[in-house]
Amino acid sequence: MKREINNAETQSIPAEQRLLILWNRLGRHASGRWLFNRLLARAVPYSGSIAPEVRQLSPGFVDVGMKDRRNLRNHLDCIHAIALANLGELASGLAMLSALPASTKAIVTHIEMEYRKKARGYLTATSMAEPPSNIQKPIDVLVHTEIKNQAGVVVAIAHVLWRLAPREPT
Repeated sequence: MKREINNAETQSIPAEQRLLILWNRLGRHASGRWLFNRLLARAVPYSGSIAPEVRQLSPGFVDVGMKDRRNLRNHLDCIHAIALANLGELASGLAMLSALPASTKAIVTHIEMEYRKKARGYLTATSMAEPPSNIQKPIDVLVHTEIKNQAGVVVAIAHVLWRLAPREPT
């Protein structure tokens, strides 16, 4: 018999672990993924502005899609550079946060973008993160996110530096 986790229990779990608990509950079905993506957009409003579609999520790995919409386009009739940066940072964050132990916290300290081609159409961003399992002092970990168009061509790469540090005991 499955044991349901109630709201009071999840509040004591760091947000990083709640992310995976929620995905494991909802990610198996299209309607659950839709709900997960709406909850993510509500929890992270700026990233929600690009309407990301998490397609796969496991510890240290994510695949996120983004539809090409008029409000994401620039004057060159392609997806704006900052919308691509938003997608790249979000993907790196989901990969990193899903891999973190409960004893570790993380924050972005630096982002670099490589723009290789004009981005049009449905895009997918994939990212992998492998943080150390036992962090005793702050360290920096670089996570790369590839953003591809429907033809599988890399249109941009995000290089996101994450500062990991031990979480203070509560």
